[in-house]
Amino acid sequence: MAQHEGQNDLKRTMKSRHLFMVSLGGVIGTGLFLSSGYTIGQAGPGGAMLAYLVGGFIMYLVMLCLGELSVAMPHAGSFQVYATKFIGPGTGFAVGWLYWLTWVVTVGSEFIAVGLLMQRWFPDSPVWIWSVLFAITIFVCNALSVRFFAESEFWFSLIKVVAIIVFIIVGGMAIFGFISIEGQGAPLLSNFTGEGGMFPNGFTPVLATMVAVSFAFSGTELIGIAAGESENPERDVPKSIRNIVWRTFFFFIGAIFVLSALIPWKEAGVTESPFVTVFARIGIPYAADIMNFVILTALLSIANSGLYACARMLWSLSKQNMISPALGKVTSKGVPLNALIVSMAVACLSLLTSVFAADTVYMVLVGISGFAVVAVWMSIAASQYMFRRKYIKEGNDVGKLVYKTPLYPIVPILAFLLCLASCVGLAFDPSQRIALYCGIPFVLLCYAVYYWRRRKGLNVYTDQSEAK
Repeated sequence: MAQHEGQNDLKRTMKSRHLFMVSLGGVIGTGLFLSSGYTIGQAGPGGAMLAYLVGGFIMYLVMLCLGELSVAMPHAGSFQVYATKFIGPGTGFAVGWLYWLTWVVTVGSEFIAVGLLMQRWFPDSPVWIWSVLFAITIFVCNALSVRFFAESEFWFSLIKVVAIIVFIIVGGMAIFGFISIEGQGAPLLSNFTGEGGMFPNGFTPVLATMVAVSFAFSGTELIGIAAGESENPERDVPKSIRNIVWRTFFFFIGAIFVLSALIPWKEAGVTESPFVTVFARIGIPYAADIMNFVILTALLSIANSGLYACARMLWSLSKQNMISPALGKVTSKGVPLNALIVSMAVACLSLLTSVFAADTVYMVLVGISGFAVVAVWMSIAASQYMFRRKYIKEGNDVGKLVYKTPLYPIVPILAFLLCLASCVGLAFDPSQRIALYCGIPFVLLCYAVYYWRRRKGLNVYTDQSEAK
């Protein structure tokens, strides 16, 4: 179904390779390059593999649901629009703000992290200069045109993908003795069968880390947002979803297997990237500098995709008369510039809170954003269930859907329940419990604001977002 392009509509200029890389760029980041060491250290080699397998399975189910929706109704508002249409406007309003906030906080924190990484090469320079420099760069990438953003994201993501492939190949050669690691013989699977075995700390840490791992897979849903600006969503979205699911799964599971095989679980942690540890032990020169550059690129890629997502969420809310119409205006190049400026401004405020209010305001924002990812995934599953039920009730032929979620209604129900279990799991992890304490009240606040505005006549939802 093609979306009608009006004066304030976005442009369909994104090619298939862009669609795939935008989604891949949003998911491969610090969750793999940095946090994976923590997961291995807590859950052990087998526990880390299991946690990432379950997280990948949840991601796969959600993508199956999103595929049907985004092909039938390609829209840059994506799951915010679907939640509005098939669950209720109040839910759509809450989903839009949840997702916007999670990326705003992420974008701000990525700029801080980029500045810190640059300290390795320029130790005497202040962090804020690099943060500002890269913030301007990312803003320009998004502001010029959709095509320019997509092209820049393609190359950012490509660097990460090449680095992971090289790591898996070189690491695999080291595991089986084709490359010497610290002058020793082939470790093979000794870390999996050695002290403590596959699950040295039992299964409880697996449950705790599984929640964080599920968050690490977030970003794949960006494919639904980008579908609204794809040249041919009916062809490109199904193809990109198949690619993103299996390649992301391969990258994560392959990398975790190599890391677990080459780093004893007692030595894994967060003091440095486990990728740096492995490259250094193999004897690759300038290993730390190489990975510093790759992680730097990964952070910029996530900030690039995140700012794109933020602007489209505000544009979508505006198009449905839920917020100011000024945020729904686009440039001649199809860029929602006002929404982009507001998102960047708030991201910079988030950046400041991470420095001056890290223990108060910033932790609350991080808690909400962590909860938001799973809440948005739940809304995707629920929206697909409601969409298919309505589609059948209206007498439509399911066979005419270009992309169909298989095993309906099992897939959306299972996806919803597993995401719900992840949210419940937050209550059992003291370090992540703040996500529930902050996330649930924020959702209730969104509902309250929406219905208060509607009562005052400040926002009247209209279904202008529907794909024609």
